[in-house]
Amino acid sequence: MQKAASVTVKRLQTPHQTESFGQFKPLSPAMKDEVFSAVSDIFEAAGGKNLLKSSGDVYLKPNGIDSKPYCYTRSELVEAVICYWKENGARNIYLFENCTQSNFTRMVFALTGYSDICRRYGVREVYLDEEKSVPYKFTGKASESEEEGGYAETSFNIPRFVTENLIERADENLYINLPKLKTHSMAGVTLGVKNQWAFPQPGDRRADHNYNLASKLSDMLGYIAPDFTLIEGIEATIHGHYPVTAFADKCVLPFRVLIGSTNVVAADLVGARLFGLTAQRDAEHLKIVCERGYGNGVKSLDDVEIIGDISDFMERYNWDLYPQFPEDVTILKGGTRCCKEGCQNNPLTLLQCLAYDYNGKGGFTIVMGKGHDCDVINAITGRVFVVGHCAIKEVGDKLVSKLGSKNVYFSGYCNDLCASTNALCHLMNVNPLLMAPMPFLKSIKLLLQAKFRGSQARIPFFFAHKSKVV
Repeated sequence: MQKAASVTVKRLQTPHQTESFGQFKPLSPAMKDEVFSAVSDIFEAAGGKNLLKSSGDVYLKPNGIDSKPYCYTRSELVEAVICYWKENGARNIYLFENCTQSNFTRMVFALTGYSDICRRYGVREVYLDEEKSVPYKFTGKASESEEEGGYAETSFNIPRFVTENLIERADENLYINLPKLKTHSMAGVTLGVKNQWAFPQPGDRRADHNYNLASKLSDMLGYIAPDFTLIEGIEATIHGHYPVTAFADKCVLPFRVLIGSTNVVAADLVGARLFGLTAQRDAEHLKIVCERGYGNGVKSLDDVEIIGDISDFMERYNWDLYPQFPEDVTILKGGTRCCKEGCQNNPLTLLQCLAYDYNGKGGFTIVMGKGHDCDVINAITGRVFVVGHCAIKEVGDKLVSKLGSKNVYFSGYCNDLCASTNALCHLMNVNPLLMAPMPFLKSIKLLLQAKFRGSQARIPFFFAHKSKVV
């Protein structure tokens, strides 16, 4: 029986670096050459230049959430794709992204090398956080006022660049999706489908980053489906999507694979399979997109023809955070609800990063979720960080009355990474500028350029380590 979709898996043969993955290094010349060759083979197998549409324009969306090693699509892969389409008749090539909360895309492009590549090849950079936006609706659920468990916010803003070129003119433009092969501590995996989460503007990603996250991720694919997905798995990450550099040798794996398909759902199912993960058990958003029919006939891995041998991928890898946290930080989780998709694993990822990569200090308490023991809350002394609207509503006022407002820090919504960064940088005495390895004046210049262009990015206060942000 013919399968609904095919996925090509290219195994790279060139040895990877022998040094610790704590040292992020450019690919060797031999590995880079093989990546260029493999990218060409993958596109040629799918039809090559015949993939181009009537405009001749190519739109490339990497995973450029941040510049932290191994969390973004390698620049060498991005360059290989650009070169292929330059040589195969593309009229214009656009590289676009809308990075994670607490950052801005112009800086991420500078730090990852994307900007240098674009300048060298005449590619147009598009920073989606600087684009004018139009309102759209999340359609997967009604609002929470209409149904239990519904969305807290049903509307969002999407950059006009995306609506005009990838929705309204989807039949004219070739859209190529370039995610990184990563697990995700809040979504199981973050591959081709989740790479579309860049399209809501940063402020619109904070609400419902909880048990509703999988449904909202699926909603985005209902609006925008890539024409081709090429997953970069030169390295893969486990224990989440944002590996602590100090834990890199425990969280980064040299898979040396590239995964390509015209069907994003099929590509993601194969990517998950390499981790030993399934949509049914580990990645709810993939389960939902299959149920909604967004896979164009792909309901499970049984519907996918895999071109390439993956039989040696036998292990099941952990997608949750590496289980090591500062011993001098007390973490209190609500007994009734504490969503890994937001209030739990979002601040805990940041806590690990600040503690182990930037020598952040502890000596405070984190309260998250709802359903807390009153005696435990009453016993809190010193400084406390209250995360998420559930915890704030339940214990916020009580803690302020007991400890004073100067000792209580808040981060609202389900996932307000900017507010969490401000709070934790002050609590742990970590300068947020250290998280962007760039001279201060250059950072300021890029930020001013972004703000002048209308950036909607929400970034932490530069001196959050010195002054508490209220």
